[in-house]
This record gives sequence, C-alpha cells and structure tokens, in this order.
Amino acid sequence: MEQLKLFDDRDQLLLPQHLMTYEPEFISAAESDQYLNTFLRTVPFQQSKVVMYEKEVLTPRLTAWFGDRPIRDGDQRPPISWTKELLEIKSKVEDFTGIVFNGVLLNYYRDGNDSVAWHSDKDTIVGLKTEVASVSLGQPRNFDFRNIENHRQQYSLELGNGSLLLMKGDLQKYWEHRIAKSNKPMGARINLTFRKVT
Repeated sequence: MEQLKLFDDRDQLLLPQHLMTYEPEFISAAESDQYLNTFLRTVPFQQSKVVMYEKEVLTPRLTAWFGDRPIRDGDQRPPISWTKELLEIKSKVEDFTGIVFNGVLLNYYRDGNDSVAWHSDKDTIVGLKTEVASVSLGQPRNFDFRNIENHRQQYSLELGNGSLLLMKGDLQKYWEHRIAKSNKPMGARINLTFRKVT
C-alpha cells in the first residue's frame, strides 16, 4: 500500500499536534551512539513468547522492562531497577514533555529481520489518555501507523538516531503502529518507550 504524505512542504507534521510530537535531534548523535553501546553491553535482553493464531511463537526482537512495577497486572517478571543512563534519558524526556513516567520498555532490533507487528499500546493507567514517549538509538527504522477503522489511512515516519516521538491524546485509541521487517541491511537499533503504568 502506498504511504500517505506525512509532512508538508515546510517539513511540518501533518497529523494533529494533539496526537503526536516529533523531535528528530532530541539526543545528539554522539550521545545516542554512547547510550546504544552501553545498553548493548549491559542490558539483560530477553526474547519473549506470545500466542498468535493459537500457536506460541518467539517475538522477532529482544526486550527488557525497567521501572517501578511490572509492566502489566499478572506479569510475574519483576521490573529491572533503573540504571544511571536510563534515569538520564528519563529526566530529559520528562523535562521536554512535562509528563512523569514510571517505566520504560527497551526493544532491541538486531537487524532488518527484527520487527513488531501492528498494535496499540494499552498497558497504561486505565481510564487515562495513553502517553508514550519513544526514544530511538542507532539504526533509523520506518515507523508505520494506520487508522484502526480505515487501513487506507496509513503513514510512515523514519525514526532517526536520537529522535523522540511522543504519542499522546487518543492516538492509541484510533491508530495502531508497527516496525516492519526490512530487506535492506540494517544495524542495531534500541527503542526506549517510556510509559505510565498502573
């Protein structure tokens, strides 16, 4: 499907600002590379299992959850304690957004074969608008999103090294997003999604 144009001729985001804010150089390239290398060395990433079409499969990426409590009720995995580097990025994100987050999910995309399927983030505080701040480190990847009720309304945004994408308002209610597999050679990418959980 052909992607719809996301930016106008002045590089302004066409989606309403109450749904999304994009800051392409939120963290400098040098800092981003340093954080990426630190996380690749120190984070205990795991490959999770999910049930799809009544069959248990491994997720095509590695993850790690850091925070003050489990990512969702009933999750038996204890959260990993915040590191100095994650607290540095968290503070920067909170200063920029004015939002306090109490957890962060790290997604490690090892190469172009790693991906995440269409989904909406719904594991935050029930009854409140979901706000997720996504910081990308390393290999730029296309972030696709589409209207849940009209899949022809679909956009793609390249998330660069050091960028911040703040998803807010009712975005998670009416839109879903993914990182698709790529046939092009891809290096390592770690995506940090800061969240507010119950």
